[in-house]
Amino acid sequence: MAQTETAADRYEILDPVWIEMRDGTRLAARIWLPRTARETPVPVVLEYLPYRRRDGTLPRDELHHAWFARHGYAGVRVDIRGNGDSEGFMDDEYSLTELDDGVQVIEWLARQDWCSGALGMIGISWGGFNGLQLAELAPAPLKAAVTICFTDDRYADDIHYMGGCMLTENIGWAAQMLAYSSRPPDPEIVGDRWREMWRERLERQPLLLDTWLQHQRRDAYWKHGSVCENWGAVKAAILAVGGWADAYSNAVPRTLAGMHAPVRGLVGPWAHKYPNAAYPEPRIGFLQECKQWFDHWLQGVETGVADIPAYRFFIMDSMEPSRRIDTRPGRWAAEADWPSPRLTTWQLALSQSGLGETLGQGVLRVGSPQTLGAQGQRFCPGLRDLYEMADDQSTDDAAGLSLDSAPLEEGIDIVGAAELTLRVTPYAPTGFVVARLCDLRPDGTSAFITMGVLNLTHRGGHDRVDPMIPGQPVDAVLRFNDIACHLPRGHRLRLSLSTSYWPMIWPSAAPLSLDLDSAASGLRVPLRPVIDEDAPRFGAPEDAREGRSETLRPDASQRMEQTFADGTRRLRIVTDGGRERQGSTGIEAGRHIDELWDIHPDDPLSARMETRWIYEVGRGDWQTRTETHVEVTCDATQFHVRAWLRAFEGGSPFLERCWDVQVPRDGI
Repeated sequence: MAQTETAADRYEILDPVWIEMRDGTRLAARIWLPRTARETPVPVVLEYLPYRRRDGTLPRDELHHAWFARHGYAGVRVDIRGNGDSEGFMDDEYSLTELDDGVQVIEWLARQDWCSGALGMIGISWGGFNGLQLAELAPAPLKAAVTICFTDDRYADDIHYMGGCMLTENIGWAAQMLAYSSRPPDPEIVGDRWREMWRERLERQPLLLDTWLQHQRRDAYWKHGSVCENWGAVKAAILAVGGWADAYSNAVPRTLAGMHAPVRGLVGPWAHKYPNAAYPEPRIGFLQECKQWFDHWLQGVETGVADIPAYRFFIMDSMEPSRRIDTRPGRWAAEADWPSPRLTTWQLALSQSGLGETLGQGVLRVGSPQTLGAQGQRFCPGLRDLYEMADDQSTDDAAGLSLDSAPLEEGIDIVGAAELTLRVTPYAPTGFVVARLCDLRPDGTSAFITMGVLNLTHRGGHDRVDPMIPGQPVDAVLRFNDIACHLPRGHRLRLSLSTSYWPMIWPSAAPLSLDLDSAASGLRVPLRPVIDEDAPRFGAPEDAREGRSETLRPDASQRMEQTFADGTRRLRIVTDGGRERQGSTGIEAGRHIDELWDIHPDDPLSARMETRWIYEVGRGDWQTRTETHVEVTCDATQFHVRAWLRAFEGGSPFLERCWDVQVPRDGI
């Protein structure tokens, strides 16, 4: 009887593999190597992250990199220095050191006798960012990259600032990275020196929020690693991937428009996840898409890449709003070129009667309580998994200025980025405007479509602050986030304007009200013809992990609470991420997150955000825990930051650090 071939027959797992940098620092790698590679060298697919290869990303790696190894590629996962088992220290995101190390890793891999000399990179979020950044540096072996949920502009489209306003996720991400990077190396890999490595790592751990708050404008700090500054430097072929529910949807169309190297774009309805495991569904056979890309650019195989349309995207149908969306109805579409010559513009005037063709004649007042925004989605759905999508927008719509179109006589497809031209008279020197487009459905619900934000002191550019003079009008242009959605016949398009959006955006230093000159303002909405077309097709999603996890404590337990006390509204989200033991490494890991946002509807200076993270890492008698706590408040001139990092070994205190930082506000 013929025996069934096992994974072990197809590839071997090498871990640790030490890659030494020029300064002597060693980075730890895990490699899924095809067994034929020592006789017939193979290309490499590299993923380069700070998220710990032996527990953090291991479940995903045992799906993706094992799949690549079964299909003739060496799958390689490298821990960035100062993370996981890698030596050294990490001082920031996407630093010169990180990228220089990345180039050295690529060159080292290309020299191995089992490597064909050709490499591709793959990664989501951080790995999507640095894959594109390394492509800009253009090391010769790097022939292609698949970059997912990424940005080409670190100031305009990342987790720190939006439209020149500070995202509260800037604070949450700082607490998360403080917790991520403060976890210890594995004694099974580094031996008895693990404790010394951990202590040094904890003592050198930066509070990244301090750094990020020092750069409230788009200065040289943010331009570093923003590939939009130098599109022509990229030589590798780029497959740019995103999701409409993700925070980074703008990067794909911008990359298509700016990239000089071969490029294709793909955007689904997804949150911040790999498309073969994403929500909302439909999922796709994404690894098959990657293989087609890598086969062509790394091996010279004719796979039909030249026939792939420049831009494949999912046009979302209207649906009832919900905090949780498992599946999104809609259809796939494609454009041979982007920007597409088929797009037209629906121009809408703003007036007392709503959105339409009639030019407004009067003044519309824009202002809002500081609590507006409670029905919005989280900045980046996919980071926490639950309670992330936008709820019915009606309550928020009523608290700001909302203008509606007439019911549509025919259905329309909105594809691209809408643009709002404003002439407003402010009554404070600083502040911002938030614009949302919503699908006003016949059942009376208001479903979120997309949004845009603009700090009005940045109206001349994000590299400068131009305070407003109360009582004097200013002109500004606000660009919405890219989207693709269908509004059926009988629905209305709603534009909602506000000067607050908590808890996504940190409030301005004083309440802002605006008089909008309706005659000098207008909305431009990009429309694509609603046509019958051959939809792009995809294979079945890959979901067979070659590894297992044992649940020690159930995960995904989350609760969301909203309370009011003394006029202050408090939102609290508590997430217990559970605890698991990884079968292939034996590491036990768990997490717990507690996030809190406070604000009074009449006082932007009452804003307070507090976030706590707990990470547990251990095996048998070796048990560790790190706890981080970051709290931010403000006054009219400064941000006040307090933070703590506490580490425990076996339940006993190991090391504690604290920060107390004040950073001046700079037009924010």
